[in-house]
Amino acid sequence: MTDYWSGHAPRDHDRAVTITDAFLALSARTGRFTHGAPRAYTLAEDGTRLLLLRSAGPEDPVERLHLLDTATGEERTVADPAALLPGRTGRRDDLPAVERRLRERTRLVAAGIGGYAATADLAVAVFTLDGRLFRTDTATGTSDELPTAGPAFDPRPDATGQRVAYVADDTLYVTPGPDPLSPADGARWGVAEFAAAEELGRARGHWWRPDGGALLAARVDESALPRRYFADPAHPAEAPEDFAYPQAGGPNADVQLWVLGLDGGRVRLRWDADAFPYLCAASWASDHELLLTVADRLQQNVLLLTADPATGRTRELSRTTDEFWVDDLPGTPDRLPDGRLLTVHDTPHARGLALDGKPLDTTGLQIRRVVGRLRGRLLCETGQGDPADQYVHLIDPDGGAPELLTTGPGVHSALAAADTLLLTSASADGIHRRVLRGVLPSDLEDGAELPLTDLSAALPYPVRPRLARVTDRGLPTAVVYPRDHVPGRRLPVLLDVYGGPGYQAVAAEPRRWQLRQWWADQGFAVVTTDNRGTPFVSPDFTRAIFRRFSEAALDDQVDALRALAAHHPDLDLGRVGVRGWSYGGYFAALAVLRRPDVFHAACAGAPPTDFRQYDTAYTERYLGLPQDNPEGYAADCLLADAPGLTRPLLLIHGLADDNVHPSHTLLLSQALTTAGRPHAVLPLPGVTHMTPDGMNERLTLAELSFLRAALG
Repeated sequence: MTDYWSGHAPRDHDRAVTITDAFLALSARTGRFTHGAPRAYTLAEDGTRLLLLRSAGPEDPVERLHLLDTATGEERTVADPAALLPGRTGRRDDLPAVERRLRERTRLVAAGIGGYAATADLAVAVFTLDGRLFRTDTATGTSDELPTAGPAFDPRPDATGQRVAYVADDTLYVTPGPDPLSPADGARWGVAEFAAAEELGRARGHWWRPDGGALLAARVDESALPRRYFADPAHPAEAPEDFAYPQAGGPNADVQLWVLGLDGGRVRLRWDADAFPYLCAASWASDHELLLTVADRLQQNVLLLTADPATGRTRELSRTTDEFWVDDLPGTPDRLPDGRLLTVHDTPHARGLALDGKPLDTTGLQIRRVVGRLRGRLLCETGQGDPADQYVHLIDPDGGAPELLTTGPGVHSALAAADTLLLTSASADGIHRRVLRGVLPSDLEDGAELPLTDLSAALPYPVRPRLARVTDRGLPTAVVYPRDHVPGRRLPVLLDVYGGPGYQAVAAEPRRWQLRQWWADQGFAVVTTDNRGTPFVSPDFTRAIFRRFSEAALDDQVDALRALAAHHPDLDLGRVGVRGWSYGGYFAALAVLRRPDVFHAACAGAPPTDFRQYDTAYTERYLGLPQDNPEGYAADCLLADAPGLTRPLLLIHGLADDNVHPSHTLLLSQALTTAGRPHAVLPLPGVTHMTPDGMNERLTLAELSFLRAALG
């Protein structure tokens, strides 16, 4: 359910309401300050070239494909949607339905080239525009449209770039040729099911064999799943949409893997799918071996399997177990080139790594992601000290001391291939991206690095939130004051909250503080706290919500407010508002329903009000099965609390939301109405969970008006 906005170029051509506030208008025009920023990087396997997406400027939402020579610094545009399809609008409704849904799962909004796939040498890249398939020769910058059997989705080139696999109407095809590669058996082929794309980190469903002679393809049977329907009340003549949804406690999609040969051969891979129904990852280790990661339903056991593509037989290589749940650590489990098995190794206080079951020495670090390999060592994104900061380290698999590659506080991330390293550093001083070729930061001489071109708008506010760890639980917190604040002037408090698993709100990344500074300048002291259950503090901190969401989150947020008020006397705890979206919306409603003594008004956006109605993979990981933990599910459900509402509550929900279905808000509103409790509901016809197209800024104005009236 992790639900922060991804930063990918929203379209703003449909803005129906003029935003008069200068900051919010600029935020809408610039895609929340991301238009013109590079993203979606791919390094060639030898590190000599880099592909990336970027628009032409701070108010241009149309992303183009660019190629950078990492040795010379020369950059060229190799594919431009405006040249390929003149007059194209880039509207979301022009995308195939399967692509619209995947973009929701991956939080991607893009008016141009939303994504691409390339050969290992980056000589050929493929992508779709409005369901039309294009292949680009990056050396010449020429793009050809390829014929397809229908609106195309998720194209992938083979190693030579001559053949392209794609999905049309849930069928897998390979160009050239009109005939389907997958059988017509009523299943969906070559796609990721809802649970995989939304919750398990797997957004694709087909993979080329290295020699190009076959594809590994997912077969997804959703016939046992209930259907969810979406009708747009603003357009009552249109038929409703529907899709299969894996509801907590109910059936999951039946996911199989097949090796489909271009010569017509078919082999099914066999593992105990009843015991391990979730396919988390798949890849070709060679032409003769596949690696699969599978998990049991409660995600307490995760297996790394080797599979023989000729026979379909699988064998267990490693098993990771946890009495709570196995928290995903990207890059694990994996097998290193020398055959050793890399797995996560958690202690109560730190996330670490193990090779063949032997823990590596990463004392003082929290491993957040294994990015890849560089100079024979593991390239990792790490925490060290304050969880608001993220660093990049090289971890020696043979036991040497970790080497820090980044300096200063901030959120640092990395990508590497061969001897080329791409570092992104986001801090209070801005966001800086640089390519290092054949050197590490410790080897750098003047002029030995290449900065990436960034055309995004400058951030309006130099925000420096006041960070602190409070209570005996060490809760990460931040306070943002108005820029013109005079000490001694008491301020109403706005709790800007997420609070759920998978997302860290208190982080030293400058873009996320821009809107909070705007809220502060409207006359609030803006408080943000990461309660127990959120990531990157420690495994014990994250797992404190096992089998119960609401209790730890509510206790921590209340205790943090009181601890902060002891050090910030200008925080007026007699006037506390709370706002949030998705899990944050759930918490906002929870706060005024159960602790009206602390929280005096709430704006709850897209709240999952009853987790019995949410999806399997997310909900059951933390709460277990509803039939095994009915008390926990009942305790976290908000509907029974409706008669106790005494504070102003604004419920907001997009009526096209296929992540948290609008029925969640409507059921709570119904319960409140039945109990005679006044509240406000703001329905958003045609709006999804991501609120693109300037909608977020318009909602902000509505929330401000509501909170000012409610808090005085």
